[in-house]
Amino acid sequence: MIIRKMFRFENTHIVRNCSTKRCRTSIHGHSYKVEVLLEATTLDNAQMVYDFGLMKSGMQDLIESFDHSVTLWDKDDKGYIAAMKKYSDRWVELPVSPTAEQFARVIFLMVDLLLTNTVFVNGEGKISVNSIIVHETDRGYAKADAKDTYSEVMGIINPNNIVFSGGVKEDWGDGDLWSKITSGKKITNPKIA
Repeated sequence: MIIRKMFRFENTHIVRNCSTKRCRTSIHGHSYKVEVLLEATTLDNAQMVYDFGLMKSGMQDLIESFDHSVTLWDKDDKGYIAAMKKYSDRWVELPVSPTAEQFARVIFLMVDLLLTNTVFVNGEGKISVNSIIVHETDRGYAKADAKDTYSEVMGIINPNNIVFSGGVKEDWGDGDLWSKITSGKKITNPKIA
């Protein structure tokens, strides 16, 4: 069974090396919609795949890290990266270009790592990420699944090379959530939220 939860964020970026001049030479933004599709072959004690309310904690925190942020590619011009970090309190630096395709892969990785490091306490079975769909516009989206996210051909994404600014981390209710997840620290879901 598959469930779906929609998240939203406003973000700005430049996509270097693309065909469109405006896109590769000018900072621009989008109103992103992110669909998280989770799957399981069993249901929890409440007869759900996963409580939607639980998705509002760590999962929402991670996805909303991109909200009102500038997303930077760590291979971009060092002067540009330094200027964006200097003049923006909220930024995310990625080891991949901030395209819709890479956002889908990065968010899949983030949610997958979060679920891997979550201790479930309500009878949940094996919950996995089916796919992530990132709508960059109302007419265009990218969809990634596990084979895309962990593809050597597309490039393995090292989660330790995803860097969040202090301004982003301040909004996490659980301190440095990303460091906890990438270091393998377990996060226990509440029995009653």
